[in-house]
Amino acid sequence: MDDNYIIAEIIIKEADINSKIRIISSFEEFTRNDYCEEYKNEYKNENEIKENCEIQINDKKISFSYFNKFMKEGKYEIKYIFRKNVIKADYIFYDCQSLINIDLSNFNTQNISNMKSLFYGCRSLTNINLSNFSTQNVNNMSYMFYGCRSLSNINISNFNTEKVTDMSGMFNICDSLTNLNLSNFNTQNVTNMSHMFDDCRSLTNINISNFNTEKVTNMSFMFRDCKCLTNINLSNFNTQNVINMSSMFNGCNSLTNINFSFFNNITNLSYKLTKYDSLTYIKISNNTNNKKINITDIFEDCNSLIKKYNINKD
Repeated sequence: MDDNYIIAEIIIKEADINSKIRIISSFEEFTRNDYCEEYKNEYKNENEIKENCEIQINDKKISFSYFNKFMKEGKYEIKYIFRKNVIKADYIFYDCQSLINIDLSNFNTQNISNMKSLFYGCRSLTNINLSNFSTQNVNNMSYMFYGCRSLSNINISNFNTEKVTDMSGMFNICDSLTNLNLSNFNTQNVTNMSHMFDDCRSLTNINISNFNTEKVTNMSFMFRDCKCLTNINLSNFNTQNVINMSSMFNGCNSLTNINFSFFNNITNLSYKLTKYDSLTYIKISNNTNNKKINITDIFEDCNSLIKKYNINKD
């Protein structure tokens, strides 16, 4: 019996019949487009997957291919069987837009170090079973769930994130997510949180109260367009090493309450408050001209906060 496999479900619509449908991702596809040039040096496990992965559709083995033509509409079960343990899982399901369910409970991830863009662009996914997912050796989770627009819930309570350094864009454009509990996340080594929750437009609750941000340097666009968030607890944030907070809360137009104490830690080559009482201006500490920067770059369109805290809009 195969003990290292993934089972996925795919939905084929009438318009998809006899078309090339992506069922697993590939390096070749990235290099066809100029805007994917950056992936050339990052996607290095293609041969490993191709040589050691068997694909079955409805229990029928097919020749390994990144695409498949389906002759009938309906639901299909795809089984990905791995003959050896995969050490990099980045981009495996990149842009697999027809996948609706993925069960990874029998996928051995103990030796995997990179999960970047694992489900990037899986816009039809409604369910991901990550109950047995081992992430103890993962150092990169950037853009892991980017564009998973149909996911309303992600249970990642078992994630071990102790070694992760990059969480940028991790939940970017997960615009059906309403709740996200990350209280178990260990972020002690994370340096990049830019775009982490960017465009999570339905998110009403997010628990990041235990985040350790001591090593983070980039928080730009972190909560941009989280339009339904009314409260964010950032009282535990340490921003002493942050050098980029641009547009951090842009478009958070329902935000009515926020603990600003995290600003008090900003001292090193970063944004530094000059008026703590009204939070009117910020300045760059290494700016030789001592130029004041309007704080609304960070809180643009946060009209409730701007009014409540008298943030200067000039």
